[in-house]
Amino acid sequence: MDSPEQKITKTVSRVTASKESMANSRQVIGINFCGPTPLMWRADDLKSVRELGIIGNLVGSLARQPRQNTRLGRPLELLPEEGRLLADMGRAAVIPDSTNEDPEVEHYHAGLENSFQEQGALALEDRKATLMRVMTEKHNENPGCQEDSDGAVRDRLEALARGFSFPRTAMAVQLCTARAGLSHCPEVRRFLAADWPIPRDERSETRFRVFRDLRRQGFYLTSAGKFGGDFLVYPGDPLRFHAYFIVVCISMDESMPLCDVLAIARLGSNVKKTVLLCSSGGSQEDDGEEVVYTSLQWSGMV
Repeated sequence: MDSPEQKITKTVSRVTASKESMANSRQVIGINFCGPTPLMWRADDLKSVRELGIIGNLVGSLARQPRQNTRLGRPLELLPEEGRLLADMGRAAVIPDSTNEDPEVEHYHAGLENSFQEQGALALEDRKATLMRVMTEKHNENPGCQEDSDGAVRDRLEALARGFSFPRTAMAVQLCTARAGLSHCPEVRRFLAADWPIPRDERSETRFRVFRDLRRQGFYLTSAGKFGGDFLVYPGDPLRFHAYFIVVCISMDESMPLCDVLAIARLGSNVKKTVLLCSSGGSQEDDGEEVVYTSLQWSGMV
C-alpha cells in the first residue's frame, strides 16, 4: 500500500506528464524543402508526425553504414500531400533556407577551414614520426653509417614537408545530430512563415483532397508509384498491416482510356488489392466537397 505522500507524488507526476505531452502535441514541426520536396530532419519531429499518421519515407544514409541502401535514416521525405496536410492542421512550418551571408554559416565554414588546417598539420607530424621510426630502425640494424643515415633522414623529412598534401576527403567532420526545437509562440510562427513551395494545379488539388479525406477516415497512406497509382491505403500502421487499396486520382471530367482501366484493374488483382478511382470535382477553393470513390476489381475474361 502506498502512503498518502506517495499517492500525491504519483498524481502530481501524472499531471505533469500529461501537461508535457499536451505541450509536445502542439509543437511546431519544422519542414525543410529541397525544391518542391518536403524533408524532415529532427528525430522528435519524425516521432510527432508518426503519431499523427504521417508515414513518409526515409531517404538518408546512415553514418556508420553509408554504402548500403537496405536500412536508411534521416531525412524523412514526405509526400506533398502529407506536408500540406500538416500545414493545414497548423502543425508544420517551413524552415527558411540558410544562405552564405548568414553569420552562423560563415562561422561554421571558418571552423571547418581551421579544422582542416589542424588535421593537415597533425597528419604531417604523424608521417614524420613514422619516417623517423623507420629510419631509426634501419640505423640500429647498420650502426656503421651514422652520418649518411642522418643526411638521408633530413632529406626525406624535407621532401615530405614539401610534397605532403592532406586531402579534404580525409578530413574528419563532426555531424550535428540534434537541433533546438521550434517553439509554438506567435513570433516564431511569423519568422517561419514562408510560401509553401508546392504547386497547386488541378491534379495536385485532387490528390490532396483525396489524401485528406482518407486520412480523416483513419486510413494510412504511402506512395504507390511501384503499383502505378497515387497512394497505397492501409487500414493501420504500414509496419503492421498490408495495403488494401491502390488509389488512382482523377478529376471528375477527365477521361481514362479503357486499356489503362483494364491494366490497373488487372495489376490490382495480381497483387491482391482493390483499385480505387478517386475524384473530386468543383473549384479549387471548395474544400468541403465530397470525394467520390469507384472500386475496380478484375473478375476474368468473358
